[in-house]
Amino acid sequence: MRRILSHRLSFFPELINQNGPNPRGRPTPPLCYHSNRLAMPVSRHLHHRNATGSGRSGGPCFYPTRWLWLGGLVLVLLGSCGPKAEHVRPVVAPISECVYAAGTVKSAGQYQAFASVGGLIKAVYVREGDSVQVGTPLLAIAGDVPQLAAQNAALAARYADVAANQDQLREAQTQVDLQRRTLADEQRQLERQRRLWAQSIGTRQALEQRELAYAGARTAYTAALARYHTLQRQLDFAARQARTNLQIARQQTRDFVLRSRVRGVVYKLYPRPGEAVSPQTPLALLGEARRYVLEMQVDEADIVRIRPGQPVLVTLDSYAGQVFPARVTAVVPLMNAGSKTFLVEAGFVRRPPVLYPQLSFEASIVLRTKRRALLVPRRALVNDSTVLNGRGEPVPVRVGLRDYQMVEILGGLGPGDELTVPAS
Repeated sequence: MRRILSHRLSFFPELINQNGPNPRGRPTPPLCYHSNRLAMPVSRHLHHRNATGSGRSGGPCFYPTRWLWLGGLVLVLLGSCGPKAEHVRPVVAPISECVYAAGTVKSAGQYQAFASVGGLIKAVYVREGDSVQVGTPLLAIAGDVPQLAAQNAALAARYADVAANQDQLREAQTQVDLQRRTLADEQRQLERQRRLWAQSIGTRQALEQRELAYAGARTAYTAALARYHTLQRQLDFAARQARTNLQIARQQTRDFVLRSRVRGVVYKLYPRPGEAVSPQTPLALLGEARRYVLEMQVDEADIVRIRPGQPVLVTLDSYAGQVFPARVTAVVPLMNAGSKTFLVEAGFVRRPPVLYPQLSFEASIVLRTKRRALLVPRRALVNDSTVLNGRGEPVPVRVGLRDYQMVEILGGLGPGDELTVPAS
């Protein structure tokens, strides 16, 4: 081992032995300065003969001149192998300024169905994926009391129906007819008595009795007619009230059967038969089958530039590598205070062949487009208004439209100018 180390150290003539043995006969620790030059330490147990061949053991030290020269050479080589500066030239191409948004696909008319009553799920009439029409029963909640109440209301409605009470009306009408005939007879008798009295026939008392009888007959007729109309109104009121109570009872019975409000598809059924539900429990998710709405969130910093009718480019994870055109249909004018975003709705211009609610997507809302613009990569900008020419000198420019990779140059550069891309 000593021979190998001595052989290696013989390549460095600066290595010398200048320290004598310590009292225990071992080399001193190898760290020293010689002629104001830093010496490098070597192993404590290293033995090396000095230039006179005395064979004294001690802590050797050497000057790193060759090491410094070698390190500098390595640094130069590494520097020459580094990446070269990238040079680009402006190009003339179309560019669009867009606003990024993300959201989910929803079925047109999509809604969560709730029941207005609570109870146990009695039966489920449909399955997920089934097509339904408006009014199709979805499920039933157990409720015997409302059904009994509906039956009772139906009985009351039949009993109070005007057609079932015609006998009372006919009896009242008979009384009215009788009093009308009595009144007509008393009127004739009074007129006859008055003619006799005009001819000085009869007594004053007889005339007054006829007048009194006529007044009594007229009062009886008016009372009979009033009783008839009162009875008719009572019967009509009772019939209408009974019909209303029947409608209420039937509506309460229908509340225990959940029905579809749209023509579409059952996308989700939440409860199972036997489960308890309340009016706050969602029971089903339904929506149209062929029309879909794109609901996306747009940052408040960009919402003032969004208008209905603007084109939208949509990408979905389900259709990787494909872009589907759409258009903005509505901007909900209320900001979500939690996310600081606005809800924007769009509709497909060309719809994917298969879609499902709740699919996620990313979108670019196109604000402006130029078919011919002088463009440079965005990474070529030192800041928003400066680029580096081919010699690395800063050049001020005016910028226009931007997208995720390119920026339009309005002034300060020409198509043939060479640019240096700053190192990232």
